[in-house]
Amino acid sequence: MTSSQSEAPTGRISASAAGIGLVLISAAGFGSGALLVQPLYAAGMDTLTVLAWRFLTAAVLSWVYLLARDRTRGALRSLSRRRVGVLLMLGALFVGNSYAYFASLQVVPITLTSIISYLYPAIVAVMALRLVRRLEGRRAWLALGISMLGVALAVGGIPEGELPPLWGLGLAFANPLIYATWIVLQSRLAGDRPALSVADRPKLSSADRPALSSADRPAGQVRSPGEADVLDIVIPPGDAETVPDGPDPAVAAAIMTSATAAVYIVMTQGFGAPISPADVPAEAWPPLLALGLVATAIAIQAFYAGVKRVGGARASLISTVEPVYTIALAVILFDEHLTPVQVAGGLLVILAVVLAETGRPRHRSRHALAP
Repeated sequence: MTSSQSEAPTGRISASAAGIGLVLISAAGFGSGALLVQPLYAAGMDTLTVLAWRFLTAAVLSWVYLLARDRTRGALRSLSRRRVGVLLMLGALFVGNSYAYFASLQVVPITLTSIISYLYPAIVAVMALRLVRRLEGRRAWLALGISMLGVALAVGGIPEGELPPLWGLGLAFANPLIYATWIVLQSRLAGDRPALSVADRPKLSSADRPALSSADRPAGQVRSPGEADVLDIVIPPGDAETVPDGPDPAVAAAIMTSATAAVYIVMTQGFGAPISPADVPAEAWPPLLALGLVATAIAIQAFYAGVKRVGGARASLISTVEPVYTIALAVILFDEHLTPVQVAGGLLVILAVVLAETGRPRHRSRHALAP
C-alpha cells in the first residue's frame, strides 16, 4: 500500500470527525438561543428589540467575515440578481418562525418549547412527500404521528396549575409549522438543483452529490427521466437560517440575516419598540451580543462547514442533539423540570426526528442517483 493510499482513510476520518464536531457546535449554538434570551426578558427587553439586535449583530459579523476573504467577495460579485432576490425574500420570511419561537419563550418553559419546536422535521418529511415527490412509504407519516403523540404527552403532562397562557402555546405550535414551510420553500427556491429526496439522501455513496441543473449540465446532455421529480431537502437545526444547497454560505448568511434584521428594525418602529442602544440595559449587552454571535453567526457558519464535510443527511441527524442540549441546560440553569410523562413525550419526539431523517422510500429510480 502506498503512502498516499494509507493517508486517504485518515484524511476522510479527520474530515468526518471535524464535520461532526462543527455540526454539534452549530446545534449547541442554535440551542443556546432559548437560554440566552431569558436574562434579556428578565431585564425587561421586548421580543422585537431582542430579535432586531440579534440579527443586526449577526448581519454585521457575517459581512465582516464575507468581506475579509477574496473567495467570498468573488462569490458575492458573481451572485445573480435572481439569487439575491430569493435570499432577501427568505431572510424576510424567516421573521415568522423566529418571532413565534422567541415570543413563546416569554411564557412557555424552555423545556416544553424545545419539545414542541422539534415537530418540524416530521412536518418537513411529510411536506416533502406531498410537494416534492409522489407519496410512497409510510415512514414520514409514522414519524409525524409519533411526534404528535410525543407533543401531546408533553403538553398533557403539564402539572395542574402550571399551564402556560394559550397565546404562548399557540406561538410555540406555530413555530414548527412556519419553520417547516420555510425549509421546504428555501429548498425549492434557493437550491435550483434537483437531487435526492429527503428519504433518499443517506443512500449516496460519497459526498451528497446533487444532480446537475440546466446551468451546471454539459451542453447537449439531457435531464434523466424522473430527475425533476425529486429535490434535496437538508433539515437544519431548529431556528437555523441556512440555505445548504445554494450560493456560498458566507454570502447567503450575510444577505439573509441582513434582510431579517431590516424587517425587525422596521417592525420595532411600527410597533413602537425601543431600538436605540441607550434603551438596552447594561446587564443585557453580554447575552444580547452572544445571541447574535454564538446563537446566530457562528452557529450558521458551523452548520454550513459541517454539511460540507459530512453531508446534509448526517448533519441533519446529528443536529437532533439540539433539544437534548437545550433541555438539559434549562434544567441546570433555570431549575426547569419535566414530569415523567413529559420526558416520555420528549423521547417520542426525538424518535420521530430520527425516523424522519433516516427514512427510505420503498423504490427509487436509478436515474435519480446519477451524479
